[in-house]
Amino acid sequence: MTTHRDLEIYDVTIIGAGPVGLFGAFYAGLRKMKTRIIDSLPETGGQLSALYPEKLVYDMPGFPEVLARDLANEMTLQGVRFKPKLTLGEKVATLIQNSDGIFEIGTDKGTYLTKSVVVCAGAGAFSPKRLDNPTIEPFEGRGVHYFVTDKSIFADKRLLIVGGGDSALDWARNLEATAESIILIHRRDTFRAHDESIDWLLNYSTVQTKLFWELESLEGYGALQHATIVNNVTGDRERLDIDACLLNIGFHASIGPIRDWDLKLEGSAIVVNSHMESSRAGIYAAGDICTYDGKLKLIATGVGEVCIAVNYAKTFIDPNAKLFPGHSSGMTF
Repeated sequence: MTTHRDLEIYDVTIIGAGPVGLFGAFYAGLRKMKTRIIDSLPETGGQLSALYPEKLVYDMPGFPEVLARDLANEMTLQGVRFKPKLTLGEKVATLIQNSDGIFEIGTDKGTYLTKSVVVCAGAGAFSPKRLDNPTIEPFEGRGVHYFVTDKSIFADKRLLIVGGGDSALDWARNLEATAESIILIHRRDTFRAHDESIDWLLNYSTVQTKLFWELESLEGYGALQHATIVNNVTGDRERLDIDACLLNIGFHASIGPIRDWDLKLEGSAIVVNSHMESSRAGIYAAGDICTYDGKLKLIATGVGEVCIAVNYAKTFIDPNAKLFPGHSSGMTF
């Protein structure tokens, strides 16, 4: 597609239309900032919409539990309240600053101008980690899953879940009432999950949990029918009758071209100060993409970080603006 240049200059451009970016757009609207959101996905919501719309979220204030897709929908409604410019389905590539201080953001489809930038790109582009096992690939999409976009496909199925992190335990909990049965195997006896989830799994659930077991092979004729698992302590093997396998062993994440933006990084995260400002003036970051001493990766903390970022972006482009304008309850909508 022919590259075009949008000559409108925006006060702030938010990279990422996940929950943090959406709340940032809402808050920028409160600050009367002309706002653009850019995201590579064709819809808003980020991981909530694209990776696990059927997953329950437990750590968002105001919701004892909420489906990810419902949270994404509500945050979208809030995020577009002040009519930011949505630029979806475009992959951000370049970021340069002109002699007049204006930033140029280049995507695979266009070039956009902005006075400040807030990066809310999560952990970047995701791809699931895969086991180096030739028996798995033939069943991908035919019984083997890495994401869950429709819980109904597991209805009355004998489900094997592989993993010991939050995703594995959350899906075991979420699918307990849907699947006929669930077996969860984990290669260790310690979990990388919330304490409450571990307590539920081991003491209250109907999920059969097998520790120190790993997936050795999958078998079936046309569809998944069996799994062979092996105990990595004793060497014992067991053949399971299953209809579906959910592999939750983590993700590979890449921040892609952001690495070339001359920002200070720690691993794949942008280092920010207490203003949520990066090593380049006028460029801020919030959510999982940023890091600082004491960083906690939650949606709840990300939405607070993006408010700080937006407030400082406001004073960056207008030094006479108030840093903190007051509470939203005192504002006129």
